[in-house]
Amino acid sequence: MTNPTSTTTTAPPAGTRAGRREWTALGVLMLPLLLVSMDVSVLYFAIPAISADLEPSGTQQLWIFDIYAFVLAGLLMTMGSLGDRIGRRRLLLLGAAAFGGASLLAAYADSAETLIAARAVLGIGGATLMPSTMALIRTMFTDPGQRAKAIGLWSGVMTAGIALGSVMSGVLVEYFWWGSVFLVNLPAMALLLVLGPFLLPESKNPEPGRFDLLSVPLSMAVVLPVIYGLKEIPAEGWHVQYVLAVTVGLLFAALFVYRQRTTASPMISPALFRGRGFAPAVVLNLISSFGMMGSAFFTTQYLQSVLGKSAMEAALWALLPSVPIGMAAPIATQLVQKGVGRAYVVTAGFTIAAAGYGMLVLAGTDSLWLVLAACGVLASGIVIAISQMTDLAMSAAPVERAGSASSLLETGAEFGGALGMAVLGSIGTAVYRHEIPASAPAPAHETLGGALAVAHGMPGRAGAALLAAAREAFTTGMHGAAIAGAVVLVGAAALAATSLRRIHVRDTEE
Repeated sequence: MTNPTSTTTTAPPAGTRAGRREWTALGVLMLPLLLVSMDVSVLYFAIPAISADLEPSGTQQLWIFDIYAFVLAGLLMTMGSLGDRIGRRRLLLLGAAAFGGASLLAAYADSAETLIAARAVLGIGGATLMPSTMALIRTMFTDPGQRAKAIGLWSGVMTAGIALGSVMSGVLVEYFWWGSVFLVNLPAMALLLVLGPFLLPESKNPEPGRFDLLSVPLSMAVVLPVIYGLKEIPAEGWHVQYVLAVTVGLLFAALFVYRQRTTASPMISPALFRGRGFAPAVVLNLISSFGMMGSAFFTTQYLQSVLGKSAMEAALWALLPSVPIGMAAPIATQLVQKGVGRAYVVTAGFTIAAAGYGMLVLAGTDSLWLVLAACGVLASGIVIAISQMTDLAMSAAPVERAGSASSLLETGAEFGGALGMAVLGSIGTAVYRHEIPASAPAPAHETLGGALAVAHGMPGRAGAALLAAAREAFTTGMHGAAIAGAVVLVGAAALAATSLRRIHVRDTEE
């Protein structure tokens, strides 16, 4: 591993145990990280109020909701590489300022166009904050055990933020106005801007080479069409335009890889993948996100459309599985530090997650507690795997490339989540359409939402019968997707057992 003293940094030498200053700095970093992850889901309950106030068109409403995630995913690699060049702390503070300013603009937006622009800037800010926080953790925590604990906390905060975002938006919209969901970002960003310069060390690659501008549009041409296509497929089906978008993105991926392998100063150095354990960590992290987001596609609909919960009720019930999730990463870290092989811990994590999918197969149309328990088991297993894969990847990456390494992990997670929703969503939809009675009206054959809308307009027993049939068909579709998800995660467990078997913590510190 590269000698840390060759890196421009005020961080302690390798192996030095972090003190109160570093742990306080970690707490400061967790606040913006929580808010960035919450912004993925913070509009779930605010959209109706925004629609009533700003009166966006259907296309504008979609962009209000989606542009944040698109810009965030598209710029992760660029910002990770930029942070390695100009300094991770500097990029973090610039991103915090942009995120805070965009939050203020979004809160008081007086038109759909203004809100879309503000959400885009929020995505840019989020793309700077996510890889920078992880790279700074890599810099501040040079002791492997402490770094593993810090990364476990990072993983837990990221997972919790997505769940908390929807609930917070519901509470704020209930008691205030829709702009308040953005104003909550301001105190955390202000705190980061005030304390960051004093608590956070600056670090960057001392010999980064020239920034490859061509790789910026190439990387976005990879991420944006693939994420777009995979996002639309589960909802709209395998239409030509979505398959074409994914295909175009994959073609640009080949060009991007070629560019990184042949240019003198690549955005993402191929040398990262020569680090012991880095490549398996990226792949297994992608599969983890596949499993997590693939299940969310069904369980959120199950709570609302099958069990009939309101959006707020469903969001509150969905918080229950987060209780065991908070303990999963610390337990996994303790096991590894006490001598249990990382391969065994990650394999167990994927096996536990697969068992969660197995529990979903047993769910009926009135199985609230079973589904919540399944979600808790599944997510706990996934968080065990993610925390360990993140620690392995960041330990294997040289300090001077920590930003690039973090951005690769997070971009892979974006791909994995979109792929999970596309693949498992398509399987569940196909089973649903096969199971729905042939005599049902055409809208009922498309989605459960379509069936519910039609059923509510039908008289008496006919509507009730269609409701029961649609809910049964959806649950059967969830079973099919859960079986597929379990198979993927069992495969991931086997891959972890073989690829990580001879990789130990000390191997990545040399």
